[in-house]
Amino acid sequence: MNYRPRRDRGLMGLIGALTERTITAAAVALSAAAAMAQPYESYAARSAAEILPPNMIQGKYFKVGNQVLAYDFLHHYTVDSDFGTFEVTGDGALRKLVKEIAAIGALKETDTIEAVGASVKQSVASPFVLAKNLVTSPVDTVSGLPGGVSHILGNVTEGVTMEHDPSEDSRVKQALFVSSWKRDFATQNGVDVYSSNKVLQKELNRVGWAAAISGLSISVATMSGGTAVAVMKNMRLANQVGNALKEEPPARLRIINERKLKEMGISDALAKRYLDHLAFTPRHDTVIVECLTQLKSTRGRAVFLNHILAAEDEVGANFFQQMAETILGYHNTVSPLEEIAVVDGMVIAQAKNGTPFVPFPLDRGVWTARAQGILENIKANRGAAGYGGNIDLWITGTFSTLAHQQIAARGVTITENVDEKIGFLN
Repeated sequence: MNYRPRRDRGLMGLIGALTERTITAAAVALSAAAAMAQPYESYAARSAAEILPPNMIQGKYFKVGNQVLAYDFLHHYTVDSDFGTFEVTGDGALRKLVKEIAAIGALKETDTIEAVGASVKQSVASPFVLAKNLVTSPVDTVSGLPGGVSHILGNVTEGVTMEHDPSEDSRVKQALFVSSWKRDFATQNGVDVYSSNKVLQKELNRVGWAAAISGLSISVATMSGGTAVAVMKNMRLANQVGNALKEEPPARLRIINERKLKEMGISDALAKRYLDHLAFTPRHDTVIVECLTQLKSTRGRAVFLNHILAAEDEVGANFFQQMAETILGYHNTVSPLEEIAVVDGMVIAQAKNGTPFVPFPLDRGVWTARAQGILENIKANRGAAGYGGNIDLWITGTFSTLAHQQIAARGVTITENVDEKIGFLN
């Protein structure tokens, strides 16, 4: 099976539009610089060993393909596993997938437990109606795929038949138990309960229904294997988000996020557009809203929220979540941010220390005509937002040697691998 976010739209389309505007706006600056012949680079395939630590290349259930392609500034990986072949775009997406594969392995291993086998047989024999659709195999249904606010049976109260053996729990209670069990398992094993990984969702549903019927403890299905992840530096963010995702069903998460957005001055209309956006799962919503909440008095949070509505797919949603976490990381560790603005499609913030700050999640950056155009345009137009001084550029990956030299020569301070510095909630 393939686990492949679209590349033709979403983030790639956003960057394409940005590039067109940026290069047009920067034409004068580039023509002036043309006198100085600039060497340019192009993206090329690299080996996995050049990019990843050994434990991310191969593990108990998986192996990353040796050739890693780069689509603009994001790596594209092919991962062979015991559970199928997956394709993901972005280093963060790979880290997430590796944890999901380990979780799938843990769930698969429950097949050897006699109690689970018996429970699965019983659950298949217990059909019920949900949302007017007859479900004859509960263990393979009710997956938490992105696409709205009704993930994982949050607050199920309608459409479930109550005609069953009186000795059994009500179908409603069983459904709600499955929802809660999946959230508990996901929290314990460090995976996103709203992941679009269909293999993970199928296993979560299978074991979740077995647990609902037999009383299987979550401790039976624990993580087997996995990979080391960055230590979360912002424990407040980790705790706030982790507790909410574990304890609250999606309908409640929406109410909580609506309240937080209202408290920070976001209009009801913008909040609704964001929370209804299909590219963002309840987890994306919760992480981004909590990041903005912790910025407290920073102006321009509505500007940022409106900007990220450009996401059209999972790649874009991940990109903007990482951007929000980068913004909060800078705010907490370098200098509080006074205002966030968008200049010609690029997010830029003004820090209290007088430094303009640009967050940009990328895996690998090389020096191209487009990169030069974007940089020159930011420098030329940052004054429109009232920002002055040398720019701090934070990226999640690395630049090539040439790109690093060219960017630094233009008075930009570069911080690479900020995901390690901050510890992203992958």
